[in-house]
Amino acid sequence: MPQPPEPPTGDLNSSTAGAGSGSAGSSARAGRAVLALVVAASSLVVIDMTIVAIGLPDIRRDLGGSLADAQWVMVAYLITMGAVTQVMGSLSDAVGRRRVFLLGAALFTAASLACGLAPGVHVLVAARAVQGVGGAILMVNALPLLSHQFAGERRNMAISTWGSAATAVGLLAPLLGGVLVEWLSWRALFLVNLPVGLAILALGLRHLPADSPAPGAVRTVRWPSALLLVAALGLANFALLRGAGQGWTSAATLLQSATALGLLALFLRGESRAQSPLLDPALFRAPAFTGAALAVFMSRVLTIGGTVYFVQFFHDALHLGPVASGLLLAPVFLAQMAAGMAGGKLLTRFAPGHVIATGYACKAVGAALLGLAFPSAAVEAHPWLLALPLLVWGAGGGIAGAPVMAVAMNVTGRDRAGMVSGTITSLASVGAGLGTAALGVLYASRLTGAGSATGSGATPSPEAVATAAATVLYASAALAALTLAAVLVLISPRHAPAPARKVSPGPG
Repeated sequence: MPQPPEPPTGDLNSSTAGAGSGSAGSSARAGRAVLALVVAASSLVVIDMTIVAIGLPDIRRDLGGSLADAQWVMVAYLITMGAVTQVMGSLSDAVGRRRVFLLGAALFTAASLACGLAPGVHVLVAARAVQGVGGAILMVNALPLLSHQFAGERRNMAISTWGSAATAVGLLAPLLGGVLVEWLSWRALFLVNLPVGLAILALGLRHLPADSPAPGAVRTVRWPSALLLVAALGLANFALLRGAGQGWTSAATLLQSATALGLLALFLRGESRAQSPLLDPALFRAPAFTGAALAVFMSRVLTIGGTVYFVQFFHDALHLGPVASGLLLAPVFLAQMAAGMAGGKLLTRFAPGHVIATGYACKAVGAALLGLAFPSAAVEAHPWLLALPLLVWGAGGGIAGAPVMAVAMNVTGRDRAGMVSGTITSLASVGAGLGTAALGVLYASRLTGAGSATGSGATPSPEAVATAAATVLYASAALAALTLAAVLVLISPRHAPAPARKVSPGPG
């Protein structure tokens, strides 16, 4: 979830264009239109990270497929988005942000239609991967478009509005997803994007200012590197999600894992030698940057990955409908937004590493409490008893996320701000995808160990689901505790100067 910055004072009725009084009115309208379409586009991307989790039980029931197939519906979107974010930024520089943003909106909208009409789970997964490419384009161009349209304090106001609005919409994702699935169909989760996507295209064609490609920028688009990263991450996730079925020591799993590692090694070797790398491995020589990267990666592993298995527990063990599941998840995201704002204020009094560590302490405590609660008879009778540990879990994510971008920016030069921002954003999406897959391996193994099948059409027993979900949460608590310890070592006061101002990581 995005962390909103403190809203500065200012007015969005003016933009950088049209300083003369004769064009002030049209300039103001154009500024508001650009802000509206950027907010709408980012909101769609953020919502689609979590809203689909609510529909996974229904998707699996209608389209068939195994638990791993259902997990791929989440993973394909997240992994593709993370892998191509940087190269899409380079493409925008090469051919112009207006053209690429409109391409992203068209891709996202068309892929949403394909998802909504998918006749089978494999078509749905492929469409979700394309949707991830469109989402990466929309997200990577959001800040540059606002920065181009607004200046000074109005720019700060626009960016603040963007982050806060996308956060607020993200809070509604579980409930919105529940309403759509329960009252209409899981297909509505994707088809609801169509009118918004078409409106974004119409607004963009009319109001986005034309921009010229950066001289020589075409040479900086590193397609081979992006394809290597997509292939490496895709194979790694395939091995994770299919390992139990194939056998962890089978030739297929070992070959997939070895190939993924080889492709990743080729990617890192190429990036270390490139003049304009997508990801500069040298960034990780700064301990504080490594700590910030680890913090955002693990935050998404736990928050997005965990959400999938919360929903499985609510549906298969507590027998809650989609709307009730969405309502029960709402405290997580509400607490995350509120704690994110509080975390920003804590930075004025405490070292960034200590603030992030506090967030992970909350994450660990919340996960442990949920693990204890999930198999209990009291929770089966009164699901609302989960609200308090869910609040603690969500607050941990908000507190931990608030300082991350500030830490990363403060230990690198301003000339690398774009790469740093893109790297952190990419790691967030990749962490969400890998977290869903890795926690899914643990979840499926516990289901199998409890005697429940995970294949196509299988319905696990409520007891097995509760045991599997609790195991995932205990593992999450352990991961949060390990991340806490690593952050305290890596983001020490001598490694990370306290940020002079708050920097929002933006939506997503």
